Amino acid sequence: MKEGPSVPSVRERNWIPLIFIFTFVLVGIITLLFFLPGYEGEVGFDVTVLPLLNAVYNCFTFSFLVIALVAVKRKNIKMHRTFIWAAFVTTALFLVTYVVYHYLTEPTAYGGSEVMRYIYLFVLATHIILAIVNVPLALISVTLGLGGRIKQHRRIGKWTMPIWLYVSFTGIVVYLLISPYYGS
Repeated sequence: MKEGPSVPSVRERNWIPLIFIFTFVLVGIITLLFFLPGYEGEVGFDVTVLPLLNAVYNCFTFSFLVIALVAVKRKNIKMHRTFIWAAFVTTALFLVTYVVYHYLTEPTAYGGSEVMRYIYLFVLATHIILAIVNVPLALISVTLGLGGRIKQHRRIGKWTMPIWLYVSFTGIVVYLLISPYYGS
């Protein structure tokens, strides 16, 4: 009897096409939210708490990534893996509250001085661009690590870690710069 082609295991599967499709859809949804009008109905709570929550999630993500980095430098792979998963959880929670906030509200205009506005826009632009780049990098890094392809995981992780750290840190900075203007 002739056997069919073997199906690759979850660890052997090439996840890259699915990762790029996910990234494209996610970025598309977030971009679309900026062109939709704000939600007109009653929400029942102060939505400006959501950006604060996002800053808290970014703070946790940044902390978890630093711990994961220290752990891997000390060759404590179990701790590294644990804190990378924690960073993924807080990043996912961030994405949920970010999408909800931008569905419910109009974008907030920066109200500071001209010089600070340019600083804010620079930090925001680099944050957004690198956040988009980081989505596939982080997902590819984790699938390589889980798949046991450690050499490739390390090679991509050397790019992913600093970008993810920058994105989570600048997420906090963006919040601190724009938060005085929520509700204005």
